[in-house]
Amino acid sequence: MKKLTIYAIVVILSVLVFHSCNEPITEEPAGDELSLKSAPNVKTYIVVLNDPGLNAELMLQNDYEGKKKSAKSAAEKILKRAGITDGEIEFAYGTAIKGFSVKIPPGQLKKLQDDPSVQNIEEDQVISLIFPDANTKGKPAPPPSTSQVTPWGITRVGGAANGVGKTAWVIDTGIDLDHPDLNVDKNRSVTYIARSTPDDQNGHGTHVAGTIAAINNNIGVVGVAAGATVVSVKVLDRNGSGTTSGVIAGVDYVAAKAAGSDVANMSLGGGVSTTLDNAVVTASSKCKFVLAAGNESDHANNHSPARANGPNIYTISAMLEGGTWASFSNYGNPPVDYCAPGVYILSTYKGGGYETLHGTSMAAPHAAGVLLLGSPKTSGYVSGDPDGNPDPVISR
Repeated sequence: MKKLTIYAIVVILSVLVFHSCNEPITEEPAGDELSLKSAPNVKTYIVVLNDPGLNAELMLQNDYEGKKKSAKSAAEKILKRAGITDGEIEFAYGTAIKGFSVKIPPGQLKKLQDDPSVQNIEEDQVISLIFPDANTKGKPAPPPSTSQVTPWGITRVGGAANGVGKTAWVIDTGIDLDHPDLNVDKNRSVTYIARSTPDDQNGHGTHVAGTIAAINNNIGVVGVAAGATVVSVKVLDRNGSGTTSGVIAGVDYVAAKAAGSDVANMSLGGGVSTTLDNAVVTASSKCKFVLAAGNESDHANNHSPARANGPNIYTISAMLEGGTWASFSNYGNPPVDYCAPGVYILSTYKGGGYETLHGTSMAAPHAAGVLLLGSPKTSGYVSGDPDGNPDPVISR
């Protein structure tokens, strides 16, 4: 549990790199999926509103699409009032935050800033996955196709339990919608990547989903909350790239759709974004949020959304199998709440396969599975925590 605190940190990076971990994948051209790269004469801005008319209208809306429609309508009125005729609205937000993202020439920004309905504006940034150095050798073999194995991380957090009937929202690169070892809710799965489906073409999101909820059957692996329903909320593309505005759109969707017993997992993080932090804090009033601490060997308070704090937010650091601190993991309490297994983690992967990956991205879903099953417990403490205050190891 945490105090409701958000640290104000000056953004000093021109590109926000949202860190995660994965084995190297084949680089594929992103085409024009990343608008920040494909439109050099415009920039995308995330606009947060404090508009009395919109606030009143949103109170009357009960559904996600209705709230988005109201937010988009307010955005159109504001752009018109500001005399901005060449703006392109990308996302509209009506739950986790109230506002929108818009592509405009930088010279038009002052017009938006001067509008009385605008609370603040943040420049959008490109985000992408990177791979931490696990500083270990060897790699476990993939599981046999004819039997099921229990990865060491699952055992360390208390073993697998029945998660059927529970729901985890995976805000990531998508999930392999047809993986035989996962129970994916295709109807509620969504994508915020242009010209794509919620299906995972990277592998990272599928790996996260498997650690949370791989089915207890006779194949592959088993997850912490075995057989729980997983929902794909795709905010990163096949190359592990996306935008802050797209990630916020995913958080906004979960805030509108999740139930109180659900858990959302965000195995991504990087520099600072106050707007993203605030969106996570608001969304956490709807369900528990689990955040990866990050892989920069840095204090987690320097990174979003890891630094977001609230009573339903859990930030997770990573450890090796022997209980030793993973050298790449971010640290600091607050905001870190628990440590979990994050090195040589075997789980489901794209294409119906299995893979072994490293990172706080892999630690977070262990905690998400535990939280799906009930209140978390502590099972010892990680050794070698850089801040001198060892994080408790989460367990069910």
